[in-house]
Amino acid sequence: MSGGRRWILVVPIAVLVTALLAGAVTWARGGTIERDLTADSGAALVGAGLAKGNVTFDGRDASLSGFAPDQALRALEIVQNVDGVRTAQLQGDVTPVAPSSATPAPVPTTAPATSSPPPTTSATAPPPPTDKAGVQAEIDRMLAEAPITFVPDTAQLTPEGEQAARAVAIALAKSPDTFRYRVTGHVGRGPGGESAALKLSRDRARAVARILTTNGLTAKRVTSRGLGDTRPATGGEEDRRVEIMVV
Repeated sequence: MSGGRRWILVVPIAVLVTALLAGAVTWARGGTIERDLTADSGAALVGAGLAKGNVTFDGRDASLSGFAPDQALRALEIVQNVDGVRTAQLQGDVTPVAPSSATPAPVPTTAPATSSPPPTTSATAPPPPTDKAGVQAEIDRMLAEAPITFVPDTAQLTPEGEQAARAVAIALAKSPDTFRYRVTGHVGRGPGGESAALKLSRDRARAVARILTTNGLTAKRVTSRGLGDTRPATGGEEDRRVEIMVV
């Protein structure tokens, strides 16, 4: 009986030791990933001439602080593109602004003698929609006029596709802060089979989501997913599409 009791005590101790060792290994790996991503992000920022700022990591999620407003968007985009980074967002109350080198044209002090009188009324652009249906309609209109396109068989956006994604991001940045968006990638049927189609659709959705989060939207407002070739549209080019939905 005494030998049996000793075995009963030994087994829980062995399980506890194994769990502690596994936890220590996981903690060490996590610390290594964060250190590596911090070093890689710092090197990328220094290479771009953006050394005045701080980058910290929680796992693979980056937080940026201390960057000047005219450098914040560029720094965010650089860190987001570092291999291994999942998300990146700005901390604090910095309001990113796009750098501009253009100088305003001088305003004439007197009008030419032949100029016509100024009009009594002027047309103004309508305010951006603030309801979900209106925002979704604006997204659909923009994507219909300028679809988000990719280099064939890759997740790399074409110049026109990147411009279209940035235009949507700028428009959505003006929407209510409570709105969330889901980016869904679709591809056509190809020789690689379902697994290849699913991976490509996911990569394309993530590429578009990255454009949205580096041009005004916070990472928590954007999710992405890929559906492969499971939802064809017409069997043509429209099968290869990216949809952005208000959720």
